Amino acid sequence: MTFSDPANIELLVLDVDGVLTAGAVIIDDRGGVSYHFNVQDGSGIKYWQREGGRVAIISGRGSQAIDIRARELDITMVHQRCLKKIEAYRQCLAETGVDPSRVCCVGDDLPDLPILCNCGYPVAVANAVAEVKDLAAYVTKRTGGTGAVREVIERLLRAKGRWDRMVKGYIEQKL
Repeated sequence: MTFSDPANIELLVLDVDGVLTAGAVIIDDRGGVSYHFNVQDGSGIKYWQREGGRVAIISGRGSQAIDIRARELDITMVHQRCLKKIEAYRQCLAETGVDPSRVCCVGDDLPDLPILCNCGYPVAVANAVAEVKDLAAYVTKRTGGTGAVREVIERLLRAKGRWDRMVKGYIEQKL
């Protein structure tokens, strides 16, 4: 499989369970669901957006917590309860007009394979199953929910030559 240059990526497509979270789903006595999202992943998403990148979430599960987190991060393309993630992925491509070769998808399990096989830069998180890791252009050092998404974004922004400039902008802030 030939992979795209990460410098050409425009759209980042993220799974939730096992990618934006560590994969744990906490269900309370009343059936309420809780997720733990990583703050550095959120910061990375904001950096990516500030540099002109777009973000979509495609999840097999569904939760109000995902909607809330997406709103906090200004992610408008949110597809939940997707039995076939490829259908939601097609919608994202149609909505954005982005060519699949300019998409980075991040996944961890078998339901992510269809979108990972149809993007330019497939990424597996460190805790992904072997089948996902085997087809990935890159496997993160961090596991899902512990900064893996931030790691991917830093890699993409470095490839674009934008990371160091952004860091310098933070360092140079004065009172």
